Amino acid sequence: MLSRHAEIRLTELLRRFPAVSLVGPRQAGKTTLAIGVAESLGDRAVYLDLELPSHRARLSDPEAWLASHEGHLVVLDEIHRAPEIFQILRGVIDKRRRRGLRTGQFLVLGSASIELLRQSSESLAGRIAQLELTPFTATEIDPFGPAGLDRLWVRGGFPDSFLAGDDAESFDWRVSFIQTYLERDVPMFGPRIPAETLRRFWEMLAHNQGQMLNAARLAGSLAVSAQTIARYLDLLVDLFLVRRLQPWAANAGKRLVRSPKTYVRDSGVVHALLGIEDRERLLGHPVSGSTWEGLVIENLLAVAPQGTRPSFYRTTQGAEIDLVLDIPSLGLWAIEVKRSVGSPKPAKGFHIACADIGVTRRFVVYPGTETYPLDANTSAIPLPALMRLLAPPAAP
Repeated sequence: MLSRHAEIRLTELLRRFPAVSLVGPRQAGKTTLAIGVAESLGDRAVYLDLELPSHRARLSDPEAWLASHEGHLVVLDEIHRAPEIFQILRGVIDKRRRRGLRTGQFLVLGSASIELLRQSSESLAGRIAQLELTPFTATEIDPFGPAGLDRLWVRGGFPDSFLAGDDAESFDWRVSFIQTYLERDVPMFGPRIPAETLRRFWEMLAHNQGQMLNAARLAGSLAVSAQTIARYLDLLVDLFLVRRLQPWAANAGKRLVRSPKTYVRDSGVVHALLGIEDRERLLGHPVSGSTWEGLVIENLLAVAPQGTRPSFYRTTQGAEIDLVLDIPSLGLWAIEVKRSVGSPKPAKGFHIACADIGVTRRFVVYPGTETYPLDANTSAIPLPALMRLLAPPAAP
């Protein structure tokens, strides 16, 4: 079920760049995708998991080992275990370039953008491309039929959670996933933060899913400074666990809100943080509309064309667009998100906002199955259908 879109994109980047970093949260399927690409190359690829001492030992003399595998795609999983390798990769890439070897040499995998981005930007500028792998999306679960989208909403897209035998098993997996991040990954990647404090902050973000960030209020609740809240948020964003959606800022003539909105990126993780175990409990919970909105936003951004700039639009007078996509060559798309199947019409403020910024297309995403016009400018559309408009299906 891994994304055909991601596989094709990864293959394209390997054809164009000497190195590619494949990033994303733990358990999203990065290793599975990388091994699949390596296996397609047969004996022209080699895979190292740097969490294994035996694999790290092979890099005791990295220059010699890499020289012995010239002509191979070298896959380095859990690259944060050997950050010193980036400087060596730079030398190897440059040396090979002088001999005409330019692309498809290294694929590095990591679960946090912090160290990978810093190391690659400093050491491999102009030599490495980055690809983010997300959990399952709505266009990858077609075999599950119409019920699949509800399952994706309730359980989230992490493969082990989505494919669990029942909701209870899925919920238990997500609770364990959260605990593992708090106890293992945060201490590894970020500054030392008490696990219980970070859990409370994460839960607060879940309760405030899709709302504008109020750092002062969160700081007061946790008895820390606003600067500390910013540091906590930066960490969860860098770990691909939270999205910070910035406000539209190009219309100086309007009084616009300036604070970003925050979303816990996986809807199933939101529900686990809030103790929501199944669909029935979710439907009766105040956060249900916000987690649906977050699911829609994450799915659309997962397939949006490269270079797309996402934001939201809101004025102090109430004109609002849930998601604005500034898409290269396609202009501005305005997207309103509705959980209701029966009456997905947007409010008047949506149309005012669209006129304010001059959008080229308007959509209301709803959980139905048909696309139809709401007015001369606006269409109601299911999430998978809008995703396919953004990224047409890849050829088999």
